[in-house]
Amino acid sequence: MSVTRKYKVLFLCRENSARSIIAEALLRELAGHRFEAFSAGPEPATRVHPIAIAQLQPGISDLGVLSPKSWLEFTGEWAPRMDLVIAMDECVAGHHAPRFPGEPSLCRWIFADPLADGMLEPERVRLFEKVFWQIVRQVSMFIELPQYAAPPARTGDASCASMSETIPAIQCNV
Repeated sequence: MSVTRKYKVLFLCRENSARSIIAEALLRELAGHRFEAFSAGPEPATRVHPIAIAQLQPGISDLGVLSPKSWLEFTGEWAPRMDLVIAMDECVAGHHAPRFPGEPSLCRWIFADPLADGMLEPERVRLFEKVFWQIVRQVSMFIELPQYAAPPARTGDASCASMSETIPAIQCNV
């Protein structure tokens, strides 16, 4: 019996309580046999947002593993070597993110922030639902990409240079 290495994907979002958690849970649930999914952020919340849990609850088998984490947990020598890091908001995109071991490819999937200030609760719930389905579509397209069909040869080989052309980053202006 041979052990196949999985692609390691880290989703980043400022508080790591909604969008990045949703993406982590969906990737793990839909393609956990090919991907190890993680999420983190620079200012992790104390808990996963309850509306994010409500969106995930019907279809995610293990919600207990989800928790906000600092992205610093993924920067040390002992941290898992990511193949791909996906920024899910402008706050963590590009030069704002720390250096992660193994020089993973970086991508942007920018979604509206369902936790933005000034929203009434019904509006927030609608935005959570909209963003949830946008993330479902994005993750579904991602796992179908041919470059992720086979296990990675070695860390750093996951190419994201053409990712923005293959899977356009979703710009959400809500």
